[in-house]
Amino acid sequence: MFDEFKDMGKDVDWGKLAPSLQPKKPLFCPHDPYFKQKIFLLIPSLEVLYGGRAGGGKSDALLMAALQYVDVPGYAAILFRNSFADLVLPSSLMSRAREWLEPHMPEVRWSSKNNSWIFPSGASLTFGYLDNPDDHLRYKGMEVQFVGFDEVTEIKEKHYLYLFSRLRKPKEGPLSKVPLRARGASNPAPNWVRDRFIEHPVDEKGRRRIYIPAGLDDNPYIDQESYRESLAMLDPVERARLEAGDWWAEEPGAKFQKKWFSVIDHHEVPEEAYSNIVRYWDIASTLPTEGNKDPDYTAGALVSIVDGIMIIHDVIRFRDNAGGVEDVIYSTAHADGPNVKIRMEQEPGASGKITIDHYARHILLGFDFDGHPTIRKKEERADAWAGNARRGHVMLVRPSGRDWIPGFLDEVTSFGAVKDAHDDQIDAVSGAYEVLTGLGGKGGGRVTIIV
Repeated sequence: MFDEFKDMGKDVDWGKLAPSLQPKKPLFCPHDPYFKQKIFLLIPSLEVLYGGRAGGGKSDALLMAALQYVDVPGYAAILFRNSFADLVLPSSLMSRAREWLEPHMPEVRWSSKNNSWIFPSGASLTFGYLDNPDDHLRYKGMEVQFVGFDEVTEIKEKHYLYLFSRLRKPKEGPLSKVPLRARGASNPAPNWVRDRFIEHPVDEKGRRRIYIPAGLDDNPYIDQESYRESLAMLDPVERARLEAGDWWAEEPGAKFQKKWFSVIDHHEVPEEAYSNIVRYWDIASTLPTEGNKDPDYTAGALVSIVDGIMIIHDVIRFRDNAGGVEDVIYSTAHADGPNVKIRMEQEPGASGKITIDHYARHILLGFDFDGHPTIRKKEERADAWAGNARRGHVMLVRPSGRDWIPGFLDEVTSFGAVKDAHDDQIDAVSGAYEVLTGLGGKGGGRVTIIV
């Protein structure tokens, strides 16, 4: 039956799966898992995301999954929230675990020093948090067979990815039979979780990351009518996410909304756009590492302005080491052609000058290239063209090849609204706008972005 799990996240005949759902029973759980939770407990895949809609029993499902193998000597599980304050809220994971496990004391004991429950087998269930940039390193020496993330959309991607390195088990003995599992639960949000599980669920080895949508209708233990009345009080975007499980509900954001941006075809770009055009680079030269799995991107925005209209022709976004970044910038310059000005954000101090000098003499010799010092905060720089976008004066050009528009729109609508969201593409567009207007990020006018 496991073959039927491989296409989850697409259209699934859930009823077809029902007769064969008999997962290993979660120990110490006060109630039986219902249908969607059974699927969650049974799937053998390494990565599974549960939830989407509100009221689907996400926290219970995570706790059940963590408790499935506490009868196995040496088994270890850990459950994360974004902050310690989130962990100890009423009805949070930690308080729910206490409700389930305290009746079994002293058979089961609590270690306040380690925030862990210890079981008669010697197995453990620990609670952790990932609030600060380096909090993932606190778990560097940990070995577990289960790692769970409640409200995973609030957790940084680099923290999530790093903790896969903590999943391990011996080759022999009872613990070798326990599956290694990473499990997440969350309501929708327009960030890396949507990209990983909804938009691009197949990894580089062809393995599918599973998404199990669940909500009020699936949960027999909740007062569905009263919960729906509560959800009806939310704003339309939040209600679409929590009640309908809509991962694409438009994020109002602090500065941008998707509906402000129009998409046009290449033949609609006026000819004069190519006489006032710049490729602006915001560079980073770090690949994902064990200690930093979510570094900044290098981003290059190709932008022009015609009659006060701002046109974004293309945005390149990637990660590589210093040599790889130089190769891409060099090849992009030749592809763009000699009429395109090339500008690069110049970091303060001597190191910034050295970088610009290196590119001018060794990488972009013969091109119209220069550094561009920035003195204002990125929020203020984005303000310069956000107003134009709000008035509908920003357009995106439909690409003939690589489609960068979805990633660009995700980033701009997350800017100021999603904590720790990447903003490299925004910085590149802001820099291009400053170069083309000569206003240092200030000023207005009609702006059209062509992507």
